[in-house]
Amino acid sequence: MPRRQPRDHYHVYVVLLSERVWNEPAFRKCNPGHDIVKPCVYVGMTGLDPDLRFDRHMAGVQANRFVLKYGVRLMPELYEFYNPMPYDAARDMEVELAIGLREAGYAVWQA
Repeated sequence: MPRRQPRDHYHVYVVLLSERVWNEPAFRKCNPGHDIVKPCVYVGMTGLDPDLRFDRHMAGVQANRFVLKYGVRLMPELYEFYNPMPYDAARDMEVELAIGLREAGYAVWQA
């Protein structure tokens, strides 16, 4: 009989992106209010451990193109206190976290 995963096993996560991502027109266009002293980040959600998900991005497995090309490291200080959570909460928190970081001056990509 297959084991069921716990209900609250979803995570939001934030990846620090190299400042070189700012050279990407699509990224710049989505971040007109970017405070240049704040970093560029990617916000995502996953049913995996965020460390494993980041490794998969960097290996090109279901990778976001900006994370694959410009990913530096995870920024757990921006997300770990939210995790874990149910799927619906993670889906909503991904959007809320991206909006909040953008409002705080971060340049954010959230797909």
